[in-house]
Amino acid sequence: MTLKIGIVGLPNIGKSTLFNALTKSHAADAQNYPFCTINPNIGIVEIPDERVDKLAEISKSAKKIPTAIEFVDIAGLVQGASEGEGLGNKFLSHIREVDAIAQVVRDFVNPDIQHVSVNPSPADDIETIETELILADLQTLEKRSSDFEKKAKGGDKEARIAVGAITKIREVLEHGKLASSVEMDNEEEQKILHELHLLTTKPLLYAVNLSEEDLVKFDANEFKRKANLGANAKVIPISAKVESELVELEDEEAKIFLADLGLAESSLNRLIREAYEALALITFFTSGEKETRAWTVQRNSKAPVAAGKIHTDFERGFIRADVMSYENLVAAGSEANAREKGWIRSEGKEYVVKDGDVCVFKFNV
Repeated sequence: MTLKIGIVGLPNIGKSTLFNALTKSHAADAQNYPFCTINPNIGIVEIPDERVDKLAEISKSAKKIPTAIEFVDIAGLVQGASEGEGLGNKFLSHIREVDAIAQVVRDFVNPDIQHVSVNPSPADDIETIETELILADLQTLEKRSSDFEKKAKGGDKEARIAVGAITKIREVLEHGKLASSVEMDNEEEQKILHELHLLTTKPLLYAVNLSEEDLVKFDANEFKRKANLGANAKVIPISAKVESELVELEDEEAKIFLADLGLAESSLNRLIREAYEALALITFFTSGEKETRAWTVQRNSKAPVAAGKIHTDFERGFIRADVMSYENLVAAGSEANAREKGWIRSEGKEYVVKDGDVCVFKFNV
């Protein structure tokens, strides 16, 4: 199943322009008025990974298949969304369906582009969005807690644990913090937090939409300070205008354009990688003459689970995996040379797959 990243933000901050650049399309309406996006736009985006190209070259593969993420351009949010203001109910229902959230905030002034606030402020935008997510989560806790409280009074042990966990979560949310910051005492409480499917437990990225002039001199640490974000917050500077121009260029022209701006790569490539990282994902590969393919698996997954990403039969009948690192295969120049050097390992069911592993799975069903 393709993982989903929701692009959210206030109206007219560059969400749809960013989405169009990400997906190299004009699928999303990007007009200069609030709520020009009503139904979510969806686009599949390949994860840029030069390792796929190199492995395909070594294996002389007929086909290359990178891994991908689904981006969802969600309707603009306004204050009061948790109470149904604007397109609040639609916004919240769409955001529940994504795996992570990329908040787009505007950090430039342009009188020709409307903003729902008189004086646009990234810190205020972030506070508005996260306050509405927090309020929605408090409503969820209110609905769920009464059921657990009834069961707890009847002596249900799991319900008592749930009541305690919900109390902790509610206290954090009421202080304006996200549920992802709650520290749970044990696995039972952590399980309750996971099963509540709260909006503020989803991984968050902050895509800061800047003018072309400000893009090169952007200071992420200074932005975090001004926006009251933690030191570990994932902040990606982006100019939706620059990115929309880049997608119209051929690859070589795009490289020259970026070099002229003093940039090593497109900001969207970084956003895609950061989204992948935020979901705690890694990439492993299969490679041969037929195809070289990148596969997505959760970090710390064992070999049978990774095999199951290719086909459920591979997991069900898993015997072992022949594994070599990407670096070793490149250094060897071929699978035959890697085997001769002893760089291919035979791993069993308890092996934890690592990012960059090149695998051949053995199975029997």
